[in-house]
Amino acid sequence: MLEVIREKVHGVFASVVLVFICVLFGLWGIQNYMGGGKEAPLVSVGGRDFFQNDVNKAYQQFAQNMAGMKLDEESLRKQAMGKLVKDEVLLQYVQKQDLTITDDTAKDFIKTLEYFQKDGKFDKGQYQTLLGSQGLSSDEFVLRIKKALLMDQFQRAVVDSSFATAPEVEAFFKIENEKRDVEFVILPLTPAADKPSEEQVSAYYQQHVDAFQSDEQVAVDYVELSLDALAARVNASEEQLKAFYDEQQALFSVKERRRISHILFAVGKEPNADQLALQKALAAREALKTKDFAKLAAEASDDKLTARNGGDLGLFESGVMEKGFEEAASKLKLGEVSEPVRSAYGYHLIKITELTPGEVKPFEAAHAEVVKAYQKAQAENAFSALAEKLSEVSYEHPDTLEPAAKVLGGEVMHSGWFTHAKGDGVAAEERVRSAAFSEDVLNGNNSEVLEINADRAVVLRMREHHAAAPKPLDEVRGQVIEAIQREQSLQRIADEANAIKRELLGGKPFTQVAGERHLALKKVAGVTRQISELPPEASQAVFKAAKPGVGQPSVIIINDPNAGKVVVNIVKAVDGAMSEAEKAKLAFIERNMGAAFGKAQFESLLNSLQAKADIRVHQAKQ
Repeated sequence: MLEVIREKVHGVFASVVLVFICVLFGLWGIQNYMGGGKEAPLVSVGGRDFFQNDVNKAYQQFAQNMAGMKLDEESLRKQAMGKLVKDEVLLQYVQKQDLTITDDTAKDFIKTLEYFQKDGKFDKGQYQTLLGSQGLSSDEFVLRIKKALLMDQFQRAVVDSSFATAPEVEAFFKIENEKRDVEFVILPLTPAADKPSEEQVSAYYQQHVDAFQSDEQVAVDYVELSLDALAARVNASEEQLKAFYDEQQALFSVKERRRISHILFAVGKEPNADQLALQKALAAREALKTKDFAKLAAEASDDKLTARNGGDLGLFESGVMEKGFEEAASKLKLGEVSEPVRSAYGYHLIKITELTPGEVKPFEAAHAEVVKAYQKAQAENAFSALAEKLSEVSYEHPDTLEPAAKVLGGEVMHSGWFTHAKGDGVAAEERVRSAAFSEDVLNGNNSEVLEINADRAVVLRMREHHAAAPKPLDEVRGQVIEAIQREQSLQRIADEANAIKRELLGGKPFTQVAGERHLALKKVAGVTRQISELPPEASQAVFKAAKPGVGQPSVIIINDPNAGKVVVNIVKAVDGAMSEAEKAKLAFIERNMGAAFGKAQFESLLNSLQAKADIRVHQAKQ
């Protein structure tokens, strides 16, 4: 709980509505929450059944969110199932409350989703296309969004109503800003000099044979959906290419490039400041008849930053400057200087120092680009539909990839051998390796559709599997000897650390204990949870340890990152208090601590609702 409060004190509470949108109502795979036909459900929540495909999709989402974390598949599947159930419990509960979300609120929210935006704006065509690819009407999707926003509204009602009292804030900072003085010695891990006997080597090998195994390996068959491959199959007539070129000329255009410089005459606050700045600008423009623009900018411009470079503002980009400035700059010819142009900053003289006219490449010159762009556009239209079909066919025929290959118009391909950690070709992808060693695939089923990236997806199944097996002792003898010697070294320093701790608890001064062992005693005063000369692991352990009492030392042993030991004596502990900077942000801190309490309250409520809900996990048929 302390970690949660600390995070909220120093951060800003954020809405979780996008979690509901992406997980429970995720745009890709949303159709999987529309029922499972005659298939037996895996779990039921109230009157709602969830099927294998629902769980698979939840697992895929979970796996993507946890990418890079070392979690086994079984653990992830359990967490995904738990999230699915918890979300449904919450949804059913809030639907019974007197909370409402209007259609207009849901539609306004939908317009902010990046899925449906083009060039930063809501695109109705893209919205309808994406919903159509999922088999959803706009009304159905709006209903789902309303449910997600309803869940978020309920969470906010709980979280936002929580608060932290002054004594709670004081108690938090008493712990958070506590200071401790420590003294410690480091016991480094040194290799054992004694070589183990043959009997010791043999016995250790037999006892730890699992540590000396060959890597588990698989080789897979797979089919691949590739945007590039789809594009390569697209044939187009010259008429189709010409029509595409006419519709998409912006793709084959070279935009106009303008480099501009300016001289700024800022408008001050004195009377007639506007007129005075305008007169300076007019006088400067007259002076430019005989004087270099860059030199005058360096001398007279009130924009001192650009004045150093002759007033250079760089390449002109539409939408960056004020409208009047942009209109004037876009009308100038190369080398031409504008009349004074008014902006919020004052009056500008603008000059075009570089001009490359924009042009549309002729059809013949852009022919190769047109072909590639046309092929890609056609392939993109087919990609989503094929991905859906691939998912259906590979699921309906879990024991073969031939139907899936037929759908893609390709063939089943074959990987070489690879391990959990490393592979070549398609197995170079971590997602592929993870799926290949999953229980489902090792049992002979097709994998889910694995999205490698936006342009590539694969489905795989095991072709051959080599389980991990013990390596012969003669092959790993050196490793066994190293392991024995390391264990001996670890045991030696553990014994020494425990001996030091006993002596300190017995009242012996640390200086004497360290001196007798020729160890360097280090002392650090004023250690806090945020600022410490100790390694992070050691600092955390210091503040988890008990405070020293009168005649009661507090001594701990910490594992050093380099596998040694650190023996720490906590000399003194002083309660913390709010700093002046923290007092200045007291309202903000109270608000965020309240949010942390609210989050904990919300999680507790969810757990209570789940305990009372009618949840049935069905046994899978063998």
